[in-house]
Amino acid sequence: MDTKVAIISSIIILKLLILPLILEVMRNAYPQIIVTEDYQSFHRANTHPELSVFVTNCRIVNYFRSFMSGKIIPFPILEEFSKKAFIQAGVPASDATIAADVLVKANYFGFESHGANRLKPIYLNRIKEGIILPITQVSVVREGPTTAVLDGNNGMGQVISVRAMNLAIDKAAKYGMGMVVVRNSNHYGFAGYYPLMATEKNMIGITGTNARPSVAPTFGVEAMLGTNPLTFGIPSDEAFPFLLDCATSIIQRGKVELLARKELPLAEGWVINNRGESQTCSQSVLKDLVNGQAALTPLGGFGEEMAGYKGYGYATVVEILSSALQQGAFLNMLSGISNGNKVPYALGHFFIAIDVSAFTEPEMFKKTVGQILRELRASRKSPGQERIYTAGEKEYYFWKKHKDTGVVFGESLLAEFRGICRDYNLPEFESHFELP
Repeated sequence: MDTKVAIISSIIILKLLILPLILEVMRNAYPQIIVTEDYQSFHRANTHPELSVFVTNCRIVNYFRSFMSGKIIPFPILEEFSKKAFIQAGVPASDATIAADVLVKANYFGFESHGANRLKPIYLNRIKEGIILPITQVSVVREGPTTAVLDGNNGMGQVISVRAMNLAIDKAAKYGMGMVVVRNSNHYGFAGYYPLMATEKNMIGITGTNARPSVAPTFGVEAMLGTNPLTFGIPSDEAFPFLLDCATSIIQRGKVELLARKELPLAEGWVINNRGESQTCSQSVLKDLVNGQAALTPLGGFGEEMAGYKGYGYATVVEILSSALQQGAFLNMLSGISNGNKVPYALGHFFIAIDVSAFTEPEMFKKTVGQILRELRASRKSPGQERIYTAGEKEYYFWKKHKDTGVVFGESLLAEFRGICRDYNLPEFESHFELP
């Protein structure tokens, strides 16, 4: 009995005295940390997911274990390693450079769910399984002055997409607007990468992609749509462009993978099972998404009460533009499974570039955009809130704060990267991924 009392007393002391002290120290040492005791209030704030504290069901222990055993990997090391790993997997050097740049740019801007943690499961493993072809051969199916249809022939999604966006930009530079659609591609990574290519040319960039089914339609429980991001990049007179990069579901599969790796739960309402009930165990959800026992909810949530039909509608728009124009695969055709065997995903994308100078003077346009953003941020704030942000702002400040340091790898990701070093004959990098 004395032992039980001692244990209970220790837990109470940890919860009431020591834990708040630790959190206060963390707040002071790392102002960018999100510290919350209400998991429901968490959303991807683009500060740094690895430095986010969630106090839920004693999951704080998992966080500190990950934080204390983590290691910062400098961006140049991560990019060079990713490039070499792609080359060892059979990707030509020029294409490996593109793929590594897209991958690491996600980490640069705080999109951890689409960054380094996807190198092995989404790219290297799929190349090894023959789902992604390492040598990308893009075919032009149809082309006009302002449009084009490309077939990626199951090559590298990033390589296909950079070519497609460059083609849309070239057409926009000549004719004011350009749109290129793609079929038979693969996961193209950080969607914001491609509109940013356009903003660098004083153009508006837009992209979207379909994905393997994981999202249920409103009033449904079957995964039919992908997370289908709809992404916009708009140049401004500020230090950063307006960049809206978000899925049309509440949460994307990559975030589920990330939380499962950290043994953290999902929030209520993000995922439903076949009975329409909320599921919160991230590890179970990953399995259930594959076997058809769970589905993500569209942006707005399950049903109509919080306007989930809007996210469902936008997801459908992206699905149509990613398949119908290019006569590509859609919905359940994108499952990656045929007769019980793994097959290429045959994803579709679309890319739009709009040359601002075809409408007005670029500097005047950027000034107006900047003024809109500044007025939004200067509007009245909700009580207790320090500031209002506009899309792309947090990503910019994240990059500015971390560009000279790197990305935090937890223990499991370090182990995974050491495994890549061994599997792909890159021993010169292994020390970078050793535990400190």
